[in-house]
Amino acid sequence: MTTEKLCSMVDHTLLAQTATWEDIQKLCDDAMAYKTASVCIPPCYVKQAADYVQGKLAICTVIGFPNGNTTTGTKVFEAKEAIANGASEIDMVINIGMLKAGNTAYVLDEIKALKATCGQLVLKVIIETCLLTDEEKITMCRLVTEAGADFIKTSTGFSKGGATFDDVTLFAKHVGPNVRIKAAGGISSIADAEKFVELGATRLGTSRIIKILKAENVAPGTY
Repeated sequence: MTTEKLCSMVDHTLLAQTATWEDIQKLCDDAMAYKTASVCIPPCYVKQAADYVQGKLAICTVIGFPNGNTTTGTKVFEAKEAIANGASEIDMVINIGMLKAGNTAYVLDEIKALKATCGQLVLKVIIETCLLTDEEKITMCRLVTEAGADFIKTSTGFSKGGATFDDVTLFAKHVGPNVRIKAAGGISSIADAEKFVELGATRLGTSRIIKILKAENVAPGTY
């Protein structure tokens, strides 16, 4: 895989609580230079980032993040505000407690509500795989497919584990043809990123890939 192709699959991400506008601005600069799929940033910076990139880069933000246990109405409000501020991709966290309680109707309805809010914009559903059994992961593949979301996403990166090869393999076996896969959390090397793509991921949530390229003096446009 070419470096250019790999970069085109990256959601260049900075969601740390300590992130400043200066940090986000640098993130956007690098993302535009390396032509990543998007930047994934905190909601409070969406409008500023959208104004800064002037349509040259997709802005992704997170909803119900990182725990997922805000109400559906709160998540819908967050998504509406983010879209009004210029976000074109929404990464929502499911209500993990409702899933574990067996209330799959709640989880399904919530994803449907967020997809209705997003319309033609991209909705990615974070299921936090490190907290789920394989049976629950398979259930979420079904619910995400049924709800009409665009992506199923492994992780927030803020829990006890991130993306694994086994989880992406499982997703690829169980999601419907309308659902793409985003691996996120702990992707720390080019080799791992390429392996996730080989297993079926078409998006990668990471900050490290661009950092690695810069550290190796791989300049934008030279690959």
